[in-house]
Amino acid sequence: MIIGNEWDEILKEEYEKPYFTALMKAVDEEYATKTVYPPRAQVYSAMAKVPYDKVRVVILGQDPYHGPGQANGMAFAVGKGVQLPPSLVNIYKEIESDIGVSPKGSTLTGWAAQGVLLLNTVLTVRASSPQSHSTLGWQQFTDAVISALANRSEPMVFMLWGANALRKKSLIGKQHLVLESVHPSPLSAYRGFFGCKHFSKANAFLQRNGYAPIDWEYVDEIEPPTDGYYAGTGTIKRV
Repeated sequence: MIIGNEWDEILKEEYEKPYFTALMKAVDEEYATKTVYPPRAQVYSAMAKVPYDKVRVVILGQDPYHGPGQANGMAFAVGKGVQLPPSLVNIYKEIESDIGVSPKGSTLTGWAAQGVLLLNTVLTVRASSPQSHSTLGWQQFTDAVISALANRSEPMVFMLWGANALRKKSLIGKQHLVLESVHPSPLSAYRGFFGCKHFSKANAFLQRNGYAPIDWEYVDEIEPPTDGYYAGTGTIKRV
């Protein structure tokens, strides 16, 4: 078990391929000798939080944040209490401009709970060195992830942000909605991310196909107490 849910069955053939063995060897060596993000146990967090058959929207980024305490295995997300990175700030600005709500929070676990897979094309990075793991072989693995999703008959939304993400477009079938943009980084956001309206477009597509829209304001998953009126479901329990 690598991820810990049905993704392991979906990707079991990838795990057995020579490139994946070489990739894991290289990644293990990097963690043993360098400072690498995210923490080793969180590399597959995006897929661990959103099982294969629950995915409705894929947001595809580049590689993890390369500063201390930021990357947690979910693209663009950071832990509670961590200062919002500029890319996430810009994502929130576009959401507010697009649909008129102002997300508050940082973990994006609320999105994941609704079926939003927050995946990078490369799943690890050396500290202070963006794209430093882009030659290790992660792209072949994330190609397999995107291809597995694209083969589903249920319509999904794929948001491809940045040049690395856009390279996955050819893997995605016609039944899905593909939304393309530059990366939300301050280096590129003003060249097309602002004004892209991906969030309203995604919800319109989901609704046309009979699915509930994503509540983009619901950023941090609610963690209710285990007794009283709330009991683990996020809804009121009558007692």
